[in-house]
Amino acid sequence: MRSDAVTKGVQRMPHRALFKAMGYTDRELKQPLIGVANAANTVIPGHVHLDRVAEAVEAGVRYAGGTPVSFGVIGVCDGIAMNHEGMKYSLISREVIADSVEIMAKAHAFDGLVFVTNCDKIVPGMLMAAARLNIPAVVVSGGPMLVGMCKGERVDVLSLFGAIPKAVAGEITAEECAALEDAACPGAGSCAGLFTANTMNCLSEALGMAMPGNGTIPAVDAARIRLAKEAGYRVVGLVQEQLLPRSIMTEEAFENAIMLDMAFGGSTNTVLHLAAIANEAEVGWDVAKLNEISARVPHVCSLSPAGEHRMEDLYAAGGVQAILKQLVDAGLLHGDARTVTGGTLADNCARAHVEDAEVIRPMSSPYHTTGGLAILFGNLAPDGAVVKESAVSPEMLKHEGPARIFDSEPDANDAILTRRIEKGDVVVIRYEGPKGGPGMQEMLGPTAAIKGIGMDREVALITDGRFSGATSGASIGHVSPEAMEGGPIALIENGDVIRIDIPERKLDVLLSEEDLRKRRESWKPPAPKIAGGCLGRYAQRVSSASAGAILS
Repeated sequence: MRSDAVTKGVQRMPHRALFKAMGYTDRELKQPLIGVANAANTVIPGHVHLDRVAEAVEAGVRYAGGTPVSFGVIGVCDGIAMNHEGMKYSLISREVIADSVEIMAKAHAFDGLVFVTNCDKIVPGMLMAAARLNIPAVVVSGGPMLVGMCKGERVDVLSLFGAIPKAVAGEITAEECAALEDAACPGAGSCAGLFTANTMNCLSEALGMAMPGNGTIPAVDAARIRLAKEAGYRVVGLVQEQLLPRSIMTEEAFENAIMLDMAFGGSTNTVLHLAAIANEAEVGWDVAKLNEISARVPHVCSLSPAGEHRMEDLYAAGGVQAILKQLVDAGLLHGDARTVTGGTLADNCARAHVEDAEVIRPMSSPYHTTGGLAILFGNLAPDGAVVKESAVSPEMLKHEGPARIFDSEPDANDAILTRRIEKGDVVVIRYEGPKGGPGMQEMLGPTAAIKGIGMDREVALITDGRFSGATSGASIGHVSPEAMEGGPIALIENGDVIRIDIPERKLDVLLSEEDLRKRRESWKPPAPKIAGGCLGRYAQRVSSASAGAILS
């Protein structure tokens, strides 16, 4: 075992003594050491209950004959960090999480790992660590939040962002705002829609790195604790079998994850995160492959923000496994892909079935005949851009309009909230990419504001930054190359006509190559917004969004 390096032999007397100082016994030190990476904190509502989940994991490890050793992991709440400088620190936290897990696992010679996680960058950060370390590992999420109720209507955190422009305009009262605020987030869990956190927790099942049910069992359900115990039990088996993450996270597994993503219309951020995890797993990644898979996989779920259904509805309808079963039966999924259960993906979902055919529609009667995400290319995005096609209204799938240029998110947000945007405009927010932000902020504020003022069917938004998983509408992000690298998005001017054609996967500015060349000759990058600290170092090393915003 790897832990022999710290527990076996006369030369390890000091090491064993240090373990014994914490109460570990000789019997425990002869068993596999299982690191439990616990992201619990009292900052993130999706993580406030993770100590209980981690305790259940530890119980499962002990029952299986392992010794759990727990340590903490940082996390950022994207909702709390939204619309201020804090959001610049969200994406970089993914890299810090992966690095910190690597440090703990290598320094202490763990035999296996269980990742107790839940929210946006914590899940991909931990999956990156699993792929990098390649020691037996299981992912266990804390589960989604239940939906809130306000005046007979179902609400969630997205409802609050949508209410802001109405509150600014005096269209709703302070009392109405307070009632909505009190009701929208009723308790622990990752936010109730198919936003980034829940998307990644679901995709962990399709990747084979999580137990069935990981993505959809509600945070407050006792089944969540039972799942955590089973995961703790199972990781000891993985150590004994030496079934490693890179044997699970193969090219076929990533294709399975993309197929699930297309089938239920997940967050655009998954494009960044899957690319980064694939890089750690040394699996080839081509963002254009998403369009190929989208053409084969229909969109069968319409979850918030694209529709009215929430995560608890998906759970009641059969969960991720019911969707995977449909994909297997349709001959689309790589059903023989290995998983942490010890069985294949097809084995795991063999008994699953759909309980509500409106939440999970049949393949023969989907919401859309193609997948939920699309990658756009053109002279404005030579290396690609991403849009959640399933959340775009039909009249905005093709759009042509004048550019309204903003060099920061706050400037754009202010213009939208004060209603200085015209029907037909294409709002462009640039210098918010991985280097330019730095940190590639999520922009739920501007997208929710456009929807809140009732212009989401008339105004498009394009950025080299990224969007929250809660975003809907014609919101196109990850435009690459980004403005800070001199991408075409840096060269466009107010009034330039931008043509969006999502069905044809095209994003162009109606300028000739000669026009763009002349503008490029006079373009100079602006001074970095932040030059020091971890963000300054990040900006110097981070790759394009098209490559997953990974560090060199």
